[in-house]
Amino acid sequence: MKFLRASDTALLAQADSLEQAVELNRAWQNIAGIRELVPGASTVLVHFDPARVTAEALMTQLESTDVSTSCDGQARHITIPVTYDGEDLASVADLLGLSEESLIQRHLAAEWTVAFSGFAPGFGYAKSSDPIFQVPRRSSPRTRVPAGAVGLAGPFTGIYPRESPGGWQLIGHTRDLLWDIHREPPALMAPGTVVRFERETRDGVVVSGAPSATHDDAAGEPTPAAVSSSSPDGNALTVISPGLQMLIQDTGRAGHAALGVSTSGAADRTAMRQANQAVGNHAQVPVIECIGAVELEYHGAPSVAVVTGAMGQMQLTATNGAHHKVSGGLPFAVDSGDRLSLGYPQRGLRYVLAVRGGIQAESALGSLATDTLAGLGPSPLKAGDHIAVGDPEAAPYAVEPLGVQRDLPAPGDTVDLAITLGPREDWFTPAALEALVGQDWEVTTRSDRVGLRLLGEVALERRVTGELPSEGAVTGAIQVPPDGQPVLFLPDHPLTGGYPIVGAVTRQDLDLAAQLPPGVRIRFTVPDPAGRQHGSNGTEHLPLNGTEPGDPR
Repeated sequence: MKFLRASDTALLAQADSLEQAVELNRAWQNIAGIRELVPGASTVLVHFDPARVTAEALMTQLESTDVSTSCDGQARHITIPVTYDGEDLASVADLLGLSEESLIQRHLAAEWTVAFSGFAPGFGYAKSSDPIFQVPRRSSPRTRVPAGAVGLAGPFTGIYPRESPGGWQLIGHTRDLLWDIHREPPALMAPGTVVRFERETRDGVVVSGAPSATHDDAAGEPTPAAVSSSSPDGNALTVISPGLQMLIQDTGRAGHAALGVSTSGAADRTAMRQANQAVGNHAQVPVIECIGAVELEYHGAPSVAVVTGAMGQMQLTATNGAHHKVSGGLPFAVDSGDRLSLGYPQRGLRYVLAVRGGIQAESALGSLATDTLAGLGPSPLKAGDHIAVGDPEAAPYAVEPLGVQRDLPAPGDTVDLAITLGPREDWFTPAALEALVGQDWEVTTRSDRVGLRLLGEVALERRVTGELPSEGAVTGAIQVPPDGQPVLFLPDHPLTGGYPIVGAVTRQDLDLAAQLPPGVRIRFTVPDPAGRQHGSNGTEHLPLNGTEPGDPR
């Protein structure tokens, strides 16, 4: 077993096989200091709390854990009906030297066990003992794969829980609902589940003797509803103009990696904490995160609001027509009928709005965070939506203006982001590693909450050109697709991926990364360039940069 550095708060344990990775993931579930585990095809990504355990101490403990005593109990068995009509069925059969019918029969005869989840909530990577199933991904991923599509990639079969891009070879589809937060477990193909496929002959899959919903009942739409189209009885914000994007966010939903659910949450957690502190809320109370020029109207009892994060022209218009300038980080009073207008940010990208009493909505898996990739949490806000706000009298703390607002970059500025190298820097040429830290990278307009798409004059050239088995990725990871132009992962990134990650932004710079608008240039720096250190037993021990305790990423 080998440990690689995945970030300053995460290790990537390289196992010998998928089976060993599954065993390690089971055995490490209750080790002190571990925040979350993300198993992959032959790895386990270990998120840890640096305030509770050092990387070196954690590696020693992980090495000494007895995996032979781990047991996951009795396996859950399900049967899923499939219509074998996929666009790639003929080409995959030809690739494997089979007829289409022979391929279908082998897929039906195999017993598949879900080893891990990733990519999207409810997407399970199931492997069988049939050696025929070793299928390369498509050379060009599709931009749209429908919900229920059954695909093959490497030794795995999987089913897309919702419409999304994807590069798996499609051989059929099912009408069964792969992900339902009202079901236990929400993921039909949860890790450890034994799956058999059958040709479509009935309406729904049978799980423990009970029929489940099908895609006809629910097509994987974002859940739950965030707001009301009619004005609520209590305090509320009404969206007049949502700008480019307006979302409800909190600290996210950590602890659900086994279901393929990432933490998500506020992109700029510093701005969220500052906003809640300024109006007297608990630090974790939900806020509104928005991009672009926006306008909202407040209704209800007199309260207090604040805007942090991005900086731009901000104004409050009272019901009598009077205009009041709003300054970032300074709480301001709001009364029923007041309108808040935020101009397009001049510095930074994301405004964060907090109201005393907190934003209220229905939660999904214990969080109000909107995960734009997974489709979890409240839907993006639109004009006419009414957002419930809590009672300002229930806020636990006094109003507390911020001292100094952060100086965020504007388009054309250059910022330094500290990174750790790894876990797959050895997949790149020395020239690529020099280019990574030796040139500026421009943030492009193709960026979103999934990640910043970067453009550099010199693309990163890979030394290893093979396909990387799916493995976990952290927020801040710098993933390099085949074109050599990196993607810097933000909160809504997929849990696992198949492109190599050359490094990761350190935790103290993640909030800054989330505030970089298109046109900003990034210079990556490596504050601790020390090479790998090897322990006496041959396991690679990697010194990690120090970090302060805080919210898990």
